[in-house]
Amino acid sequence: MEAGRSGQKSPRSWEVLLKPFEHQVGGHNSLMRYDDNTLCKPLITREQRFYESLPPEMKEFTPEYKGVISICNERNKEGYVNSMASPCTENEALEQDDLPEWDQPRRRHSRRSLHRSSSGAEHREERPSLASGSTESNVQDTRSPQMNLHLHSDVPFQMLDGNSGLSSEEIRYNPWSLRCHRRQLSRMRAELKDQHVYKFLLLENVVHSFRFPCILDLKMGTRQHGDDASEEKAARQMKKCKESTSATLGVRVCGMQVYQLATGKYLCRNKYYGRSLSIEGFRAALYQYLHNGVELRKDLFQPILTKLQSLKAVLERQVSYRFYSSSLLIIYEGEYSRAGVSVERQQELCAERMDGSLRAGLQGVNSTASSPSAQPKVDVRMIDFAHSTFRGFRNDPTVHEGPDWGYLFGLESLINIIEQMREESR
Repeated sequence: MEAGRSGQKSPRSWEVLLKPFEHQVGGHNSLMRYDDNTLCKPLITREQRFYESLPPEMKEFTPEYKGVISICNERNKEGYVNSMASPCTENEALEQDDLPEWDQPRRRHSRRSLHRSSSGAEHREERPSLASGSTESNVQDTRSPQMNLHLHSDVPFQMLDGNSGLSSEEIRYNPWSLRCHRRQLSRMRAELKDQHVYKFLLLENVVHSFRFPCILDLKMGTRQHGDDASEEKAARQMKKCKESTSATLGVRVCGMQVYQLATGKYLCRNKYYGRSLSIEGFRAALYQYLHNGVELRKDLFQPILTKLQSLKAVLERQVSYRFYSSSLLIIYEGEYSRAGVSVERQQELCAERMDGSLRAGLQGVNSTASSPSAQPKVDVRMIDFAHSTFRGFRNDPTVHEGPDWGYLFGLESLINIIEQMREESR
């Protein structure tokens, strides 16, 4: 969010004006961009302590934990709501249990009310839109405060799911990111009068080094509720697992964006799509994630498998750990320099499809190859530890034996499916 127009309040020298993270594909809280390398996530004490207690060998597979900051929401004289981040002192960081967390019981909104609140005329004065003249019409639909339109993605997003709450026009933020941001804005406005100061975690932006990050968010494990969940919440989570591939595969799709070479856009899927998939549907979703709109990225199979097998070996050694409701991000670089040819040139060749010359063009690309393509850039990270536990952690009364077999079952299913895809592609 940005206060960039004349007459608006400028941040003080020690404050940082936060902006929505344009590549958020899943989750329910809005992630905010602190700087290019760092994201802010609403603090939940259990998750903070878990990051602080991570075994060294797991740190390769998790975002780097960078500390805690204070967030204050304020309305400027033009009516925009801004989130201002300021450094958190060491004493404040040690007193998190006494401070309000964002993970308080949330107001329940039906999906219908969310659609209505984003477009209904009766809410327009309550929800100010972006500065006049902006071409980001979908961002305006969210009635967001001013966003820094110079820090959005250079590539437009196209939502494949009709329940994103946004129109089908091109936008420069992942649609799920805007959905989460809109919900967070609603809560921020409701709490402005109380002058809440919240604590947020600072975490590594794990896609900061990717030019066109292709992201798959997978909910891992056969169980999603934590040991402290109420009976009602446990029942809801068990129902979701039973009715999805969480029960049959130990993994389900929670979000996706994949760069399409032929169109120069990201195609996106959300968690509702993932919940509806059968086993074969999950395979198809994974295939779609590894397909750039022109061809299946066969070069990704082995790098991804190597990462997943390494993670599996690490988690098999973590006795008593449980990662309930955590997710796994698989990330790869969508900038595909096949045979040393630039993305821009490949897009030109794809555009020639209308002239019937795409096949000849790609044949020309292959014939000019002088050296094999570089090793594709791939990363795998575990995220979301608000319900994780292990023996002795925060005096948790329930102690689990052995590794997290539900999570490992999901990893094994994922590895097996990718291996099958690799064999079939040969």
